[in-house]
Amino acid sequence: MQWEQLLSLRRQGDKHKRLRKEEDETRLGFEVDYDRIIFSSSFRSLQDKTQVIPLSKTDFVHTRLTHSLEVSVVGRSIGRLVGKKVLEKYPYLKEIHGYQMNDFGAIVAAASLSHDIGNPPFGHSGEKAIGEYFSIGKGLKYKEGLTAKQWQDLCDFEGNANGFSVLTSSRPGISGSIRLTYATLGAFMKYPKESLPKKPTKNIADKKYGFFQSDKAFFQEVASELGLIPNKTGDDIGYERHPLAYLVEAADDICYTIIDFEDGINLGLVSEDYALEYLIKLVKDTIDSAKYNVLESKEDRISYLRALAIGSLIQDAVKIFLENEPAILEGKFPYSLMDKSKYKVQMDEIINLSAKNVYESKEVIEKELTGYQIINHLLDVFITAYNNQYDDKMTNYDKLLLKLLPERHHQEKNTLYERLLHIAHFVSLLTDGKALLYSKILGNKE
Repeated sequence: MQWEQLLSLRRQGDKHKRLRKEEDETRLGFEVDYDRIIFSSSFRSLQDKTQVIPLSKTDFVHTRLTHSLEVSVVGRSIGRLVGKKVLEKYPYLKEIHGYQMNDFGAIVAAASLSHDIGNPPFGHSGEKAIGEYFSIGKGLKYKEGLTAKQWQDLCDFEGNANGFSVLTSSRPGISGSIRLTYATLGAFMKYPKESLPKKPTKNIADKKYGFFQSDKAFFQEVASELGLIPNKTGDDIGYERHPLAYLVEAADDICYTIIDFEDGINLGLVSEDYALEYLIKLVKDTIDSAKYNVLESKEDRISYLRALAIGSLIQDAVKIFLENEPAILEGKFPYSLMDKSKYKVQMDEIINLSAKNVYESKEVIEKELTGYQIINHLLDVFITAYNNQYDDKMTNYDKLLLKLLPERHHQEKNTLYERLLHIAHFVSLLTDGKALLYSKILGNKE
C-alpha cells in the first residue's frame, strides 16, 4: 500500500480527482468529514445510546456520544504523532503532494468520531438481540429466502457494517449519505470483509465483518481507490486494513479500557482502592507523587490517573505503529496495536475487572434483558407490517404502525433481504429511549 493513495480525498460521486495541494487550508477536506459527522442526525442520536449502563440517567456515566467524542480526541493525538513521523520518513508526501501532519490527525479523528455510529440501542446486547431474532427467534422463518451471506449479515448483525451503511448509503435525493473522503472511510473500516467466511483466520481484520451485501459494490470501490490489499479468493471479498484503521482501533481500545473503568468507579461498582491499585500500575513511570498526594477527592485522584494512563497508552500505540509501519503497509501485521503494548497485562487486568464488576453487574444485566425484549418486539411488528405492505396484505394496524417510521425510512424495497435489513437498520438507529417508548406504545407488556 502507498500513503499517497491511502490518503485519498475522493468522495462518492466525484467526477474529478481531488489533490491535497489544491485544498483550501481553512476548510480541509478531512476536517469537513468531521463536521459532516458532527451535524448528522445519526451521530446526534448517540447521546441517548448505551456505552456501558443501559438507560442510565446518571450524568457522569458515558453515552455512545461522549465516548465517541473522547475517542476522536485520542485518535487525533495518535494520528498527528504518527503523521509527523511518516512525513519525516516519506518527505515527498509533503513536498510533492502537500500533505501535512494534521491531515493524519483529522482523518483518524473523523473515523474515530463515527466508529460507533452504527451501533444499535442498548449496547452490544443490541447487536446480539437483532442477530438472535433471525438466528433463533421469529425471524428464522426468513432464512430460506436469502443467500448464505445475506442470512449471515442478519444473524451476525454488526455495528461496524451498519456504520458503513449509515455513512455511505444513498436514499432518494441524497447520493452517498454524508459523502466522506475515502481516506476517512478506509480508516473507519476496521474489518474490511464480508460476513462469510466467518473468522477465516486469526488476522485482526477477519475478527468481524465490515459491510453488508447491499453495500458490497461501493465497499469494493473504496478499497480499490485506496489500494487496499485483497486477502480473499474466489467469490469471497476481504482486504488487509487501511493503516490508519489501526490507530482508530487503538484510540477506542484506550478509551473503553480506561473510561468504562472510570464509570464503574463513579457508579460504585469498582472500589476506589482497587481502582487506584490498577491505574497506578499503568502510570508508575510518569506519576508525580507529590502532586497526586495533595488531591483530596476521589474524582480528582481518578481523573489525574486517567489522564496519565491515556497519555502513556497514546505514546505506546504510536511507538508500536511506527515500528511496524513497513509490515502494516505490506498487509503483514495481523494484530491490534494494543495487543503488542507493553501495558497489555495491565490493560487486560482492568478489562477483566470491568467485565466482572461493571458489564456483568445486576444493573447492566437487568437493563440488557429489557433491551432484548424491546428489540425483538420491534423487529417482529415492523418486519411483519413492512412485508405485508409489499405483499399488499396490510391490516389497519400495519398502516398505523408504518406511520411511525421516520419519513426517510418510507422506501420501497423489492427483495426480502432488503426489507429485512431495512427494518433492522431502522431499529438499530433508534435511541434507547425511543426504542423503549415505541415498545410501550405497541403494547410490549414484557
